[in-house]
Amino acid sequence: EVQLVESGGGTVKPGGSLRLSCAADGFAFSIYEMSWVRQAPGKGPEWVSSISSRSITYYSDSVEDRFTISRDNAENRLYLQMNNLPPEDPALYYCAVGGRTTYALRRDYWGQGTQVTVSV
Repeated sequence: EVQLVESGGGTVKPGGSLRLSCAADGFAFSIYEMSWVRQAPGKGPEWVSSISSRSITYYSDSVEDRFTISRDNAENRLYLQMNNLPPEDPALYYCAVGGRTTYALRRDYWGQGTQVTVSV
């Protein structure tokens, strides 16, 4: 059974930083492309970033140059360093198995999400 548990969310002021972490279990983490996806209340999921099994990274235009995705295959962990966060709607950040075009195929291959709020 695929298990993904996110942590590291919270409330920060505009311009602040957070580092999200995702602990993976129940599948061969090291061979899968992984993604971070976010969803604000009342909106659809938005792809944020992906990292291949060989650590090639991809970012949405909205987070390019501010976010850094990384992975530790020895520890089965996925990370998202978020810097210079702008004020915006609160969102749940999910880690998901798959890349930009495949993460949405299996909703059961997402974690439960960690809340991120950027507010004054």
